[in-house]
Amino acid sequence: MPAELVSGLLSTTRLGRAHTVALHGLRAHAVTVEANIGRGLPGMQVVGLGDTSVRESRERIRTAVANSGLEWPRTKVVVSLSPASLPKSGGHFDLAITLAVLSAMLGGQQAQRARQRLDSTLVVGEVALDGSLRAISGALPALLSAQRGGLRSAVIPPGNAAEAALVSGLDIRVAVTLSEAMEWVLGECSLPGPVGLGSDSSDSRSIGDFAEVAGQPQAIRAAEVAAAGGHHFMLIGPPGSGKSMIAQRLAGILPALSAEQIVEATAVHSLVAPSFCGPIYRAPFIAPHHSITRAGLLGGGSGIPQPGAVSLAHHGVLFLDEASEIPATVLDSLRTPLDHAQVRMVRAQREYLFPARFQLVMAANPCRCAASEPQLCRCAPRQRATYLDNLSGPLRDRLDIVVRTHAVGSNLGADGSSPSSADLAARVKQARERAARRWREAGRTERCNAEIPSPLLRRRFPATPEAMALLEGYLAQGSLSQRAVDRTLKIAWTLSDLSGGTRPGLKEITEAIDLHGSVQGET
Repeated sequence: MPAELVSGLLSTTRLGRAHTVALHGLRAHAVTVEANIGRGLPGMQVVGLGDTSVRESRERIRTAVANSGLEWPRTKVVVSLSPASLPKSGGHFDLAITLAVLSAMLGGQQAQRARQRLDSTLVVGEVALDGSLRAISGALPALLSAQRGGLRSAVIPPGNAAEAALVSGLDIRVAVTLSEAMEWVLGECSLPGPVGLGSDSSDSRSIGDFAEVAGQPQAIRAAEVAAAGGHHFMLIGPPGSGKSMIAQRLAGILPALSAEQIVEATAVHSLVAPSFCGPIYRAPFIAPHHSITRAGLLGGGSGIPQPGAVSLAHHGVLFLDEASEIPATVLDSLRTPLDHAQVRMVRAQREYLFPARFQLVMAANPCRCAASEPQLCRCAPRQRATYLDNLSGPLRDRLDIVVRTHAVGSNLGADGSSPSSADLAARVKQARERAARRWREAGRTERCNAEIPSPLLRRRFPATPEAMALLEGYLAQGSLSQRAVDRTLKIAWTLSDLSGGTRPGLKEITEAIDLHGSVQGET
């Protein structure tokens, strides 16, 4: 080919580049956006295994550029998203594609300046038709990926500023419009950081106070013990006895999340909330309807899977009300995340992992007629005894604490009968600190008594001799199974931590046996 022809072709072909990510669960894979402006009929083609939302960006981007007062190429534009074998989904590619195309039109020092900025910058954001930038899902996982990948800066929409404030080590800039982002690329303006644009937003959920719960001292005590030891527990009682109130208030007495836990919990919620309200500073409380499906509980959906309720409750509480109405197959799907603290899904030979370290709280009526007192029940004895049979044996074994609530009597208006959430939270915090110190000194990484392996407890951390003798007696009589003995010992350690003791004794073991209870229906 003649040198003159080659030179002519090169002079009519321009290339722009930007960096973004493809979100696959919490994993953000680096994606390079390359835009080529060359000879051909005017039009834009996007290649690289993008889904419908990516392909539809063509008209959206061209309209936004025109409405922003910027110039769009009047020739053929080819946009490549690489690696080409990686599936790509979402509107967050809009801004990166736009900046790559616009930078390809530049020449001279402007092109060099744009290349220097875009080569070290993560670009995410959905472009509206008027040129404004809209918040995206998964901004926090994307920014964390850029931080780990060695990029120096990032450009994000204002709607993602609050969660972006959690990321350190990355120069994050907030662009309100497409024209602002392009001016920043050219070095013609400075963009503000996320501080002051929502990073101070707080979690303003109203979860109530335990002082508002009338009666039910045993159930409130069970909630305190469950919070202190990280135990899964179940409340069984008639409607109106306070089961939901107690469960909702549990998250309010859990310890404050650590900086690492805040990032992890916020990252999961970021995936499902395009207009995210801000970081999650307190333990999440997730309460799905009893009609929830297996996919809704664990996660899934068409295309790239989304996190389910168990992952949204990461580092918090998953409350399943009306548990007796949830299909057994759905409840049994909880066993794997309860044991492994994560959900693993495989789609098209790709693995998706979502964290799921949550505290399970379940509530159910004692029978189908939900009578306030056993003597008022209209159910047959067998119906009453088998009402909770949708809870399989393996799932019941994972419930450390089972307590029964009762209809509130004449003391409904009594004041001061229940402790406040502030008092309970203080005791829970002290108990957790004692437990964490003990397990740290033992070389363990677990944080809660419920997470400690049972063989380790029996071998190195037994109760007092007389307390262990009581447990062994129940085991020999068949009153308690070996699994129940192990659960009881874990609860006893939590009771000891709450009382400031150094080792569980008869008092703690006796109360632990009562708290462990049974899920069997009443006869």
